[in-house]
Amino acid sequence: MKKTIVVWILLLMSVAMISIGAENPNKFNRLFVPPKQRVTTLADDGIHDPAVSALKVLQQPAEAFKPLVAGNSGNNVDWMKSMQKGLIKPIHDHTDPSKKPAPMNLTIVMEVKGSMPNVAFPHQSHTLILDCSNCHEAIFKPQKGGNKMSMAGIMLGQKCGVCHGSVAFPVTECRRCHSVYKSKKAAAVK
Repeated sequence: MKKTIVVWILLLMSVAMISIGAENPNKFNRLFVPPKQRVTTLADDGIHDPAVSALKVLQQPAEAFKPLVAGNSGNNVDWMKSMQKGLIKPIHDHTDPSKKPAPMNLTIVMEVKGSMPNVAFPHQSHTLILDCSNCHEAIFKPQKGGNKMSMAGIMLGQKCGVCHGSVAFPVTECRRCHSVYKSKKAAAVK
């Protein structure tokens, strides 16, 4: 029942924003932007100043992403496969470009309320691209139960939403995170 209500509220909010022409309150989260209205050039992204003449020398996203492995969501790039094929080489420390990643083979499972599967957070894929200091402690406290979060907050660019919805796949790809199914016995106890 609660899940249905939340889905309807989100749907109504999306329809209301589109129908009344309300400006997108979160330019960085593609979840709030209909596909036909998504920004495809730097001059229209709301970040770059279109009046600056130097903008013409920057590579446009479609051109930059063309040689990368195609994905089915977000900006249509599969960043992990692109990295594994050597098409991108993340710099882990801008002050020391020779610094190598320190992949951490740890998956944290976060329990969620309701009928959605629990969330699996794979440190491995994140630490191949990012240094730990990118997230800890400014975004996430490295302690169990120390990071209260909600889908609403994530959609507004908090916690996981700092990246997911802007540079990483969007939060509309629910099953990519909500992937740990609860046992019927455990679900009945809660």
